[in-house]
Amino acid sequence: MNKAVFLDKDGTISEEVNYLSHYKDLKLLPHSAEAIKMLNEAGFKVIVISNQSGVARGYCSEDMLQAIDKTMQKELLNRGAFINAIYYCPHHPEHGCYPYRQVCACRKPHTGLVERAAEQYKLDLKSSFFVGDHANDVKTGKNARMKTVFVMTGHGKEELEEVQKNGKPDHVADDLLEAVKWILKK
Repeated sequence: MNKAVFLDKDGTISEEVNYLSHYKDLKLLPHSAEAIKMLNEAGFKVIVISNQSGVARGYCSEDMLQAIDKTMQKELLNRGAFINAIYYCPHHPEHGCYPYRQVCACRKPHTGLVERAAEQYKLDLKSSFFVGDHANDVKTGKNARMKTVFVMTGHGKEELEEVQKNGKPDHVADDLLEAVKWILKK
């Protein structure tokens, strides 16, 4: 069985810009490529799990979302790092229209995307981690029985109180690099 680090995208790997809608606006956070490269070298699968309700809301098409993800992969590859897989949920339970307006099992904090990745990559979730800047990232990791790291980038500062009230993470880190250093000590 493989071990993995599941990462939220916006606010964890890349700058949070509220509904990123074009690949030209993607900016990696400082040290995120270095952190991902460290995970690659340590033998972890690196998997992105991301809620992308901007699709449901009409801010971004799925084609553009895939172009954004390809741009992120290219920027990481240029810095010696890579992501094994990117999974996203384009749905929202209240906004948008069919087929995107729906309650689904893939929207965090549900674990549908984590389970799909675990099956595809033969992952041992108990020895894996989930890292993100939202309370739902911590809930997703807990729901999948992983260790969780909450980062203070992106929405981290505004979500910290919520996270500490509802299911404390195993660790709080300033950014992805600090989170990865903690993970590698485990």
